[in-house]
Amino acid sequence: MTATMPDVREALAPGSVVVVRDEEWLVLSTEETADGTVVHVQGLGELVRDTSASFYTRLDEVKPLDPAQAKVVADSSPRYRTARLWLESTIRKTAVPVGERSLSVAARGLADALSYQQSAVRKALDPENLRPRILLADAVGLGKTLEIGMILAELVRRGRGDRILIVTPRHVLEQMQHELWTRFALPFVRLDSAGIQRVRQKLPATRNPFTYYKRAIISIDTLKSDRYVASLRKQRWDAVVIDESHNLANATTLNNRLARLLARNTEALILASATPHNGRAESFAELIRLLDPSAVKPDGELVPDEVRRLVVRRHRHSPEVAQVVGADWAERQEPHNVLVPATAAENAVAQELEQTWLWPGKGGSPYSGQNASLFPWTLAKAFLSSPAALKETIEGRLSRLGKDEKGDPGRQARERQALERLAALNKRTLQQPSAKYTRLVAHLKQCGVGRGSPARVVVFAERLETLRWLHRNLPNDLGLPAEAVQIMHGGLADDEQQRIVEAFKQEQATVRVLVTGDVASEGVNLHVQCHELVHYDIPWSLIRIEQRNGRIDRYGQKHPPRVTALLLDPTSQRFAGDVRILAKLVEKEDEAHSALGDVASLMGRYDVKGEEDEIRDVLAGKKQLDDVVRPVAAVAAGNDVAAMFAQLFDAPSEQPAAEPADDQPEGGLDLDSGLYDDDVSYLEDALQEAFIDPTAPPSRGGVGWRRDKAFGTVELSPPPDLVQRLEVLPQTYLAERKVTERLVLATTQARGKERLAAARREDKISWPDAHYLSPLHPVLDWAADRALAALGRNEVFAVRGTVDAPTVLLLGTLTNRRGQVVSTAWLTAEFPTPENPSFRLISPHESARAALRALGWDAARNNPTPVADLEALSQLVAPAVHEAESHLLNIFKAAERDAAQRVEDWTRRLDLWDADADVLIQRSDLKQRRTSVEQEKALVQAMAPDRQLVRPLLMVVPDTEGGKW
Repeated sequence: MTATMPDVREALAPGSVVVVRDEEWLVLSTEETADGTVVHVQGLGELVRDTSASFYTRLDEVKPLDPAQAKVVADSSPRYRTARLWLESTIRKTAVPVGERSLSVAARGLADALSYQQSAVRKALDPENLRPRILLADAVGLGKTLEIGMILAELVRRGRGDRILIVTPRHVLEQMQHELWTRFALPFVRLDSAGIQRVRQKLPATRNPFTYYKRAIISIDTLKSDRYVASLRKQRWDAVVIDESHNLANATTLNNRLARLLARNTEALILASATPHNGRAESFAELIRLLDPSAVKPDGELVPDEVRRLVVRRHRHSPEVAQVVGADWAERQEPHNVLVPATAAENAVAQELEQTWLWPGKGGSPYSGQNASLFPWTLAKAFLSSPAALKETIEGRLSRLGKDEKGDPGRQARERQALERLAALNKRTLQQPSAKYTRLVAHLKQCGVGRGSPARVVVFAERLETLRWLHRNLPNDLGLPAEAVQIMHGGLADDEQQRIVEAFKQEQATVRVLVTGDVASEGVNLHVQCHELVHYDIPWSLIRIEQRNGRIDRYGQKHPPRVTALLLDPTSQRFAGDVRILAKLVEKEDEAHSALGDVASLMGRYDVKGEEDEIRDVLAGKKQLDDVVRPVAAVAAGNDVAAMFAQLFDAPSEQPAAEPADDQPEGGLDLDSGLYDDDVSYLEDALQEAFIDPTAPPSRGGVGWRRDKAFGTVELSPPPDLVQRLEVLPQTYLAERKVTERLVLATTQARGKERLAAARREDKISWPDAHYLSPLHPVLDWAADRALAALGRNEVFAVRGTVDAPTVLLLGTLTNRRGQVVSTAWLTAEFPTPENPSFRLISPHESARAALRALGWDAARNNPTPVADLEALSQLVAPAVHEAESHLLNIFKAAERDAAQRVEDWTRRLDLWDADADVLIQRSDLKQRRTSVEQEKALVQAMAPDRQLVRPLLMVVPDTEGGKW
C-alpha cells in the first residue's frame, strides 16, 4: 500500500479540479462502488456554479486537470481581494483529515462548551474506530441532541457528512430540526406529514425521495413502513442518527429491520437512548451489533471493553458532569407527594372496588371475561386517575358485554349488575368537586398560574379521558382563556403535537398549562419556561416516572425543578396502602436518579409494561415492594447487564473528565484559520467581490447588505441561488421571519444566544430573527462556491508578499479509497534563482495560517500593480509540484503507516471473529451476522490510503519596488 502511483496527478481526489461535459468541477469526494468510481463534485463554471453532481467514471469522461500544468495569472483586484477569497474558500472547502483528534467546529456553534459533551464527540470520532459509530446512552437531560449536533458538525467539516438521515419519534421532529439549525447551522428537511405531502407534490411517485434531499429528519413510524424499504435499500448515507434507539433491540420488529438496513448502508451511525438496555444481554447485544457486528462474540457474549469503546454513559451526578453543569442545571427539589383525602362519594367508589372487584369474598370477582385478575386493577387504576377515566372504562366494558365475548350469560348478567352499581356510585363523584382535581387547581394557583402570570406547569396523566376532563375544566377554574390550557396526546397529528410543544416553550405564547399523556415523556424539552411538573396520576412504572420528570429536570434548567404527585387517599385501608406504595415509587425514582441516573435497573424489567405487572402484584398483595424494587447498592453489585453498566460507566468507577490536550483549547482548534479573522469579514469581502455595490437593493444589482457592528448583526436579501439552499427549512419559519426576503445574521456567539433566547421570550415562534453565522452556515458555503469560480481553468493567482524570491504555496493531501482526506500538508517551494527553475527549497508548515504568515499573507495587503512576467512564473509551477510530491512521500509515510496499522488491527479483529464463528457455523442465526462482518471487512479495506494530490494554490513574488516582477 503506497501513495507513490505513477499517475498520481491523474488520480481523482478531494480538492482536485476535473472537467466533465466541458464544465469544471471541484471534487468533494469519491466512492468505489460495484458500478465503478463515483465522483461527487461541486460546479465551478458559471453554468454549474451552484450545482452539486455525481458522475460515474464508466459513463462520463472525468478528466482531472494536471496541477503541474497550471498557468499563473495576475490578480489585479484591490488588496488582492479576489486571490484572498479564492484561497480562503479553498481552505474552507478542504476537509479536515478524518483522523484529526482536535475538534474544529463542534464548539463554535451556539451550544455551551461542556467538556463532558465534547468528550463524547471525541470518542465518536476516535480514529482508532475507523468508522464513527457510537451509542449515546447518557441519562435523561444531559443533552444528547447537542452531542448529536456536535458530532454531525465535525463529520461535515471532515467531508463525511454530505448525506445525513435522522430518525426520531414523531413529536420531536421539529425540536431536532430546530436544534441542528439554530445551534449548528445544519439545515435539514423535516419529513413530517406536511413535509411528505410537499415531497409528493414535487416528485414523481417513482422518484426515490432520499435522493432528492441530502439531509432529512423523519419519524421511525413513517420510515419503517414497507413503502420506503425499497428506496432505503438503494440509498447510501454518510451518517444515520436513530434517536430513542432502545426501541430497536427486538430483532423481530419492523424497527429492528429498519435499523439493520440503515446500519448496512451508512458509514457513521449514532444511536441515542437514555435507557439503552432492557436487562437482557441478547437485546443489548443487538444494539451493539448495529454499531459493529464484530463487537459481540459469535456466541452472543458481550465484551466489556467493546461496550466501553462504543458506548457513552453518564448521568447528572457523574463527576464528569457534576463539575461542569453548575447553575445551568439546578438541583431537583425533594419529591412533593400530596395525599388528598377522598370525598365521601369517592370513598364509596373505593369501598365498592375493594369489596366487589379487588378483594371479593367467596363469590369471587364479577368479571366474566378472560384475565379476571387484570380487569379489576384496570378499574382501580382508572379510579385513581379520575372519575372521568373510570366512567369511560365502565362504559367501554358494558358496551362489550355479550357482543365481543362468548361466555356464561348468568355471569355476564352478574358483571353487568356490578358495573352498573359502580357506575351509579361514580356518577355522584362527577356531580360534585373531585378532591384531587380541587387540590390540583389549588396547587396550580400556588405555582402562580393565573391571568397576567408567566408561570407554567406541565400536568401528566395516563388516561386520555382524564386529559380531556382536565382540559375542559381547568381554564374556567383557573380564570384563564381556553387556549391557555393545551392538551397533547398520541392521537394528535405529528404537526399538531410539534406546534403544542413549541408553544409551551414560548414566553409570549398564551399557553400556561400543558396537560399531556406519556407521548410527551420521551425526548421533549419542556424546561425552557417551566420548572413545575405534576403527576396527576402516578404511573405504575419507575421508567415512566423518570421519563416524565426528565422533561423539566435537564441541563439548561435555571430553577430547581419541583415534581409534585397528587395521590387520592381513600379511607379504605387497603386502598390507602396502595396509595402509599405508589408514593414510594416516586421516592425510589428520586433516589435512583441521584445515585445511579438509571431507575430501570431497580426493578430489572426494563420496560413499562413489565414494571406495571410487577407493581400490580405488589398492590394485590402477591409480592412485597422491597422484593420487586432492588436497593441501589444491590444493582451495582449484581451480575446482570445493569451491574455491567454500573461497573463500566457509573460514578464509583468513572474516570475524571479528560483535559484537552496541551495544544488544544477547550473549544477545539480553529482548523479553518486562514486569511480572515472572522466569518463575517470573509462574507463581506465575498459580497464586495460578487456585486458591484452589495449595499444596493436587489433591483439595482445588489443584495441590500447592511452591517451593524455595535448591534452584532448583518443583513442581506438572499439571491435566488442562496434561497435555494434555505428552502428545506420550515415553511412557517421562512414565512414568519421572511428569511428568503431578508436574511438577518448574528455575528457573535453572544448575540446569537441572545436572539435565540429572545425568540422564546418575545415572539410566538422559537426560530430566532437573527440566525448565528457559524462556520458551517449555508451562506458561507454559498460565498465559497462563488469565490472558487473566480479562476479560469487550471489557473493560479500571482501576488506579492514578504518573500525573497518567487515562492509557490502548495497543499498536499493524502486520501483513502473512499475519497476521504487522511492527512494534509502545507508547503512552500522557493526559487532563489528564477533563471534556474531546477533549484528550489521546500519548506513544510504546521498549518495554513503558519504558511500564510511565512508569505506575509496573514493580513490584507495593498496591490500596487498586477504581477508581471507571468510566463516565466508559470514555468516554476511544474517543478514546484514535482518537488513537493517527492517531499510529501516522506511526510505522508507516518500518516500512511498509522492508517495502515489501524486497518490491519481492525482486519485482524474481524478475522478472529470469523475464526470463532467457524466453530459455531451450524447456527443459522450466524449467517446474517457473518454477512455483516464481511461487509465490514470491505469497508475497512476502503479506509486504506491510496492516493496523493499536490495542488499549487498561490504564486508569491517579492514585494519590492522596481523588482523584476
